[in-house]
Amino acid sequence: MTPTPGRARSGKINVLLIGGGGREHALALKLAQSPRLGTLYATHPENPGIAALSTPVDVPVSIREIYRLQQFIAKKDISLVVIGPEDPLNEGYADKLADEHTMVFGPVRQAAQLEGDKAWAKHMMKAASIPTAEARVFTDHAQAVEYVRSRQQPPVVKAAGLAKGKGVIVPATVDEAVDAVGRMMLKREFGDAGLKVVIEERLAGPEVSVLAIVDGKSLLVLPPCQDHKRLLDGDKGPNTGGMGAFCPTTTLSEATMAQIEGEVLVPIIDALRREGIEYRGVLYAGLMLTHAGPKVLEFNTRFGDPECQPLMARLRSDLIDLLVATCSGTLDQIEVAWDARPACCVVLASEGYPDKPKTGVPIMGLEEAAAMPDVQVLHAGTRRAPNGQIVTAGGRVLSVTALGDTMEEARKRAYAACDTIVFAGKQFRSDIGLKGG
Repeated sequence: MTPTPGRARSGKINVLLIGGGGREHALALKLAQSPRLGTLYATHPENPGIAALSTPVDVPVSIREIYRLQQFIAKKDISLVVIGPEDPLNEGYADKLADEHTMVFGPVRQAAQLEGDKAWAKHMMKAASIPTAEARVFTDHAQAVEYVRSRQQPPVVKAAGLAKGKGVIVPATVDEAVDAVGRMMLKREFGDAGLKVVIEERLAGPEVSVLAIVDGKSLLVLPPCQDHKRLLDGDKGPNTGGMGAFCPTTTLSEATMAQIEGEVLVPIIDALRREGIEYRGVLYAGLMLTHAGPKVLEFNTRFGDPECQPLMARLRSDLIDLLVATCSGTLDQIEVAWDARPACCVVLASEGYPDKPKTGVPIMGLEEAAAMPDVQVLHAGTRRAPNGQIVTAGGRVLSVTALGDTMEEARKRAYAACDTIVFAGKQFRSDIGLKGG
């Protein structure tokens, strides 16, 4: 078990947050609310939302120069490191930064392979008898095409590696599936992530996200969320990193949640332990609720983005207490409280997203929207221009999150805030939380 530094058991501690998107802004906001926070340091101060809450890290942040970050952590007396995105987890930041003085919230590199290598994840699921779609793995383009053409129904085509949440293509025809294989393996649209592809049977049913916090032996299942991956209303258009989410979803009954915990979450943690891998951090199961029961589409090894935003909006407990308990293996000793009100998160995206997002576009109305009751305006792809104006700096620009007594009220508040925020080419879905709330 990872030792808990004495100063982290109680009292104020310094925290380092790694990552710079909307998920990390939501985490930074909740960390900043903790009476236990000493100084919050951040690796991505170019995010204006995070910058307003933190002190920037003044050394290079790279796995190749990880010793620089190790020295910074020691110098600044940082007791807790919180890793937001998948890339640093798969590069082994948790392995390198955890020691007898510093805890790291986030799984080690071997465990992070559940997200970083979809082929390995399929192998682990099969070994643990976890319900999931039938799949084949290919590293040869011709063999992959031959297999696709042998299918009666168009399969789902996935890049096996990390592709920023966009490496999944759900084709309408077999010819489109063949084209998807070529885009990944020959055109390299997803870089090295598509050198190996997973070709998977297409499942039907509502899609849900179930996240749990795991401390190595215990797990805390979080309120279930529902993500909206497609760009356009009615789940049309290309897959994106996520256009919005709401929490909780009523799609899942208590019985189904218990089934997911018993047939998916516990077995994968046990399977990892059999491999000598102890999992600490967030375990995210993306599931399809099929006629045959819940089946795993994918595992992620961190908070979802944008699922993290409504989760953090609803969390009433101290986030530092929760993270320290996870790192020290004492999750079963704390109670976690949630706001009874539902939360809805709507993503505002740039013109051209997801293919060629337009950046450098001035954004107006941010302060007005953030001042609205029970609304959080979380920065994802923004930066502050030299003249002080906040402008677009990525595809998903803002995560506008609101609480309400009902899901309909949460939606109305979120969309009212979205209407207050103005930038040229702004695009968003109008149906987040419309079903299942």
